[in-house]
Amino acid sequence: MNPQAKLIFALSLTLGTTLTISSNHWIMAWTGLEINTLAIFPLISKSHHPRGIEAATKYFLVQAAASALVLFSSMTNAWHTGQWDITQLSHPTSCLILTVALAMKLGLVPFHFWFPEVLQGSSLIVGLLLSTLMKFPPITLLYLTSPSLKPSILMTMAILSAALGGWMGLNQTQTRKILAFSSISHLGWMAIIIAYSPKLALLNFYLYTLMTAAVFLSLISIKALKLSTLMTTWTKTPSLNAILLLTLLSLAGLPPMTGFLPKWLIIQELTKQEVALAATIIALLSLLGLFFYLRLAYCATITLPPHTTNHMKQWYNTKPTNTMVAVLTTMSLMLLPISPIILAVV
Repeated sequence: MNPQAKLIFALSLTLGTTLTISSNHWIMAWTGLEINTLAIFPLISKSHHPRGIEAATKYFLVQAAASALVLFSSMTNAWHTGQWDITQLSHPTSCLILTVALAMKLGLVPFHFWFPEVLQGSSLIVGLLLSTLMKFPPITLLYLTSPSLKPSILMTMAILSAALGGWMGLNQTQTRKILAFSSISHLGWMAIIIAYSPKLALLNFYLYTLMTAAVFLSLISIKALKLSTLMTTWTKTPSLNAILLLTLLSLAGLPPMTGFLPKWLIIQELTKQEVALAATIIALLSLLGLFFYLRLAYCATITLPPHTTNHMKQWYNTKPTNTMVAVLTTMSLMLLPISPIILAVV
């Protein structure tokens, strides 16, 4: 793709995200969401492969429907209350429609069907954008409107997302699909807490973005799209593979790594809010996710080339690892000890 075109799309993504997260008016937020959708659409379909075109079409249709629902929800609320302010969403029908719209935007169950397919049809770098940056505007809208939304609906969606994200990720062999189901599972953790502690949901999103970016960038460095390819990369970048193992365990939420912090705080907050049953269920469902993270980690580090399928042994990579990968992986592993400072800032 032309560098000038890439620059325009990158600037459009930045503009759309900034517009949505900084606006108070529904029309401005909707405009930002539309700019984002139109900017990412060419990046998904740039490969000109049938799978890429299919992914772009699915993404466009789902996002267009979700944007229409956001607009319909805000117009219904304005019709009944005379308010266009995002934080003044009070009409019950508008709240329900907005919950559905944002669930479609984010890929929460039962509106998750598009996300794994779109991620599978995209390149790893576009998959990184779809899993992190593109989720920021909808999460911000969910944060701003959380006092108006029904906790029972969000909790049901959250538990279903954690269950389905973990369950459907078990049998996958494509790294992008595994990370898509991982994203759905993590969104369940954000959705369950956002009605009780919106700041905690945002903290969870920030740390999820950090860890997912570290995993995606590591996979981009070693060009691993399938588990069978991941098995042969130990000889190519041994140090990066070892760090990838730890980052995946952090994403699974194992102590003493960064990923344990949001899960620990969310379970603590849910127990305080007297929904200990939901906390227990979602904690048990996270074990499903742990299985496929361990499977990824096993393929990346413990399986050696002689025992794998017929893949060529890759040359040892002498190029230095990307600095961004080093910074993100370090943060994905080391932030738990400074959790009091993080909580004080948030």
